[in-house]
Amino acid sequence: MKNKFNKNRYTIIKKALDKHTTEFIYNYFMIKRQVYDTFLQHNYLSPFTTDWGTYTDKQVPNTYSHYSDIAMETLLLKLQPVMEKHVGLNLIPTYSYARIYKKGDILKRHKDRASCEISTTLNLGGDPWPIFVDPTGSDNIIDEDKNIHKPNAPKGRKYLLKPGDMFIYRGCELEHWRESFGGENCVQVFLHYNHANGSFAKDNLFDGRIHIGLPNWFKQNK
Repeated sequence: MKNKFNKNRYTIIKKALDKHTTEFIYNYFMIKRQVYDTFLQHNYLSPFTTDWGTYTDKQVPNTYSHYSDIAMETLLLKLQPVMEKHVGLNLIPTYSYARIYKKGDILKRHKDRASCEISTTLNLGGDPWPIFVDPTGSDNIIDEDKNIHKPNAPKGRKYLLKPGDMFIYRGCELEHWRESFGGENCVQVFLHYNHANGSFAKDNLFDGRIHIGLPNWFKQNK
């Protein structure tokens, strides 16, 4: 298992999360978006308040997402031993990030920041939507915001996850992306870690927060 990850810098774990837990968290997060929408509609929240989620993520605009949702942060800790087993490294958790993708969404070709050294995207449910990865590790992005990359960029390898499956990858080294989504919704959670003995670990424990579960803005008060 870990030999495959060490060679390819990515691997897939089937049924990493059991069916009942996967369905529970999927339904929970769908309801949470509904609650957030109602709060906005009745002016109980400002659209710039992110504690219940946001639609202002620049990477995928107008799509509901949440940094460090408590349930997702719990998954971050629960699945850490699974991650360590398959990558063959001791890890520290950095943060979780979940989205409910909608029809027409694109996840632009990109590499991740340092807190996402070793990551997984976990399919929680919804309509199928493949992920692409460029296993060469080359740099092909000309303008990430405009989704412009070199014309001869590798097309990448395509993988389709079922609910409960995880795609583990070295996010800082491998470009990854998703093409235009044709379904109605797809719920994915990203769980991010650093190598405990690596160069990023000192500064990135909990992504700079005091402890797990705190919102992104709390990093400013550490």
